[in-house]
Amino acid sequence: MTQRQASVERNTLETQIQVKINLDGTGECKLDTGVPFLEHMLDQVARHGLIDLDIQAKGDLHIDAHHTVEDIGITLGQAVARAVADKKGIVRYGHAYVPLDEALSRVVIDFSGRPGLEYNVKYTRASIGDFDVDLFHEFFQGFINHAKVTLHIDNLTGDNAHHIAETVFKAFGRALRMALAADPRMQGIMPSTKGSL
Repeated sequence: MTQRQASVERNTLETQIQVKINLDGTGECKLDTGVPFLEHMLDQVARHGLIDLDIQAKGDLHIDAHHTVEDIGITLGQAVARAVADKKGIVRYGHAYVPLDEALSRVVIDFSGRPGLEYNVKYTRASIGDFDVDLFHEFFQGFINHAKVTLHIDNLTGDNAHHIAETVFKAFGRALRMALAADPRMQGIMPSTKGSL
């Protein structure tokens, strides 16, 4: 399997975003988004997914973080789709359970070619620092629409909102890593019995 990398740039009235990704990386991460807590979560994705990420974003943060967070999800989804290309030789499915103290989350992903999100995460408070936790749903919705994946995210238990968020993003990284791994028995084959996803 050749090294899978992509660069995507997205410019709108609200945001200017550049994403560079290497799906076969070592977990290196360079982030400048103006949204520190999202950067903390994206760093978990890179480290646990062994994905190199470089995300530079400027957005209308003087209003709020909504457009910036959503558009980072969109652009990251586009970059993943471009990097994984025709998906030949990948495992396709990935899953992970990740605990952090009292919190436990499960993420399951399918590189199905069809966007779908089941997001079952109830936070114990509305914000973590000044980050609105509702924006995590917007991030993942943007991601799945453009990566064209089916994604199930379930927080199974947790009281601390920071712990809940961290288990979700760590599990997301690990599920990505599993799904994107090379399957030697599928070399050159799309991971579907009918030849298409």
